[in-house]
Amino acid sequence: MVNIYIDADACPVKDETLRVATRHNLKTYMVSDGGIRPSQNPLVELVIVAQGADAADDWIAEHIGKADICITNDIPLAARCLEREAFALKPNGERFTEDGIGMALANRELMANLRESGEITGGPRPFGKSDRSAFLNALETTVQAAKRR
Repeated sequence: MVNIYIDADACPVKDETLRVATRHNLKTYMVSDGGIRPSQNPLVELVIVAQGADAADDWIAEHIGKADICITNDIPLAARCLEREAFALKPNGERFTEDGIGMALANRELMANLRESGEITGGPRPFGKSDRSAFLNALETTVQAAKRR
């Protein structure tokens, strides 16, 4: 059975994920270090981890399995999920892939260095309706692919 794991602390598409998960009757884990309200949905399990830089990521990486789906913006977590033959999606609908994860990790490191040196001071563009729509489409497609795996 396919499970969904949400890196929930800063995830803007929790509600959308739960709608798709409910439609497909998929167990969903919302993993956070606190501040997330429990869901009344019986398919949702709220997992509160100890506060720490990678506590939620570590929990997800230890529990995710083949063909499960992780919703995260965290590139190192996505890489760990891909190593376990799971799917990883960004909240904007972009799918992390084996072919692209190395470049994403390298780009993340480069951008961190540029921010530290002050050469880049801005962040990503604001999350919008088109991102939400793209996410819903990508999640539906990913759920179908995961069920076939």
